[in-house]
Amino acid sequence: MAIKLTKAQKKINYDQKLCRLLEEYTQILIVAADNVGSNQLQNIRKGLRGESIVLMGKNTMMKRTVKLYAEKSGNNGVLNLIPLLVGNVGLVFTKGDLKEVREEIAKYKVGAPARVGLIAPIDVVVPPGNTGLDPSQTSFFQVLNIPTKINKGTVEIITPVELIKKGDKVGSSEAALLSKLGIRPFSYGLIVLSVYEDGSVFSPEVLDLTEEDLVQKFASGLSIVAAMSVALSFPTLAGAPHMFINAYKNVLSLAVATEYTYPQAEKVKEYLKDPSKFAALAAPVAAGGGDTVAATASAAKEEAKEEEESDEEDMCLGLFD
Repeated sequence: MAIKLTKAQKKINYDQKLCRLLEEYTQILIVAADNVGSNQLQNIRKGLRGESIVLMGKNTMMKRTVKLYAEKSGNNGVLNLIPLLVGNVGLVFTKGDLKEVREEIAKYKVGAPARVGLIAPIDVVVPPGNTGLDPSQTSFFQVLNIPTKINKGTVEIITPVELIKKGDKVGSSEAALLSKLGIRPFSYGLIVLSVYEDGSVFSPEVLDLTEEDLVQKFASGLSIVAAMSVALSFPTLAGAPHMFINAYKNVLSLAVATEYTYPQAEKVKEYLKDPSKFAALAAPVAAGGGDTVAATASAAKEEAKEEEESDEEDMCLGLFD
């Protein structure tokens, strides 16, 4: 026969378990568990078994254990978990890929009926069509101002109706109608609220970022730093190349406008004194283009000859058919 533990012993065991998990794992998902049943939670534990552990408990107990662990271990980074332990939340300790674990958790959402008094997490729209209800049930639709008609002895909804708006409480009439129509509009499961990793806390949206997104954001930030560096004449690694190029342009324009010169400015001055040298540079390019045009023309001529020869053959064959 199993020995029944006292409340004090349960607290001690819980403290030991949470401290062991905090010591072993550096990645934690803080999840909301509103409207999640025990069977559903058990299925989630089974699905994550092997690389993740789901731990639920009272917020006061978790906060107390986190503080005790931080004092004993000197790991003050875990104290960042305390502000997140608000509401009906749990902790998912994992050593796997955070994005994959979050996707695995999302698989275990289950449909749920609209119960009276619940806050609707989404808009609920009743689609048009035959409801299968007999005409005596029209009172439900009249109370909710849903346009209907009788078709072949059953009630038919004419147009789609937004029955419940997101954030509104579910009323008794709405719950009864959805139950009669067999509509389970809501789905519940563990929802990842925050991510903890090595003392840092960030939003789960960060897990959706790809390498391309990171490169794009880094390049955007780098361009901003370079622009500020140039505008403020404050040298940075990002702005230094642009500052050197601008400085070279200024020195070159000064050399062109005055008699001062240096080896790199000599060619520019030569081109400005004798613009015909630009034509000499462009000549090879033009010559290359001329060769291309000539080759294209000769190819066209060969194609024309082949077409004439084929036409002559067709005419000869036509004479002796």
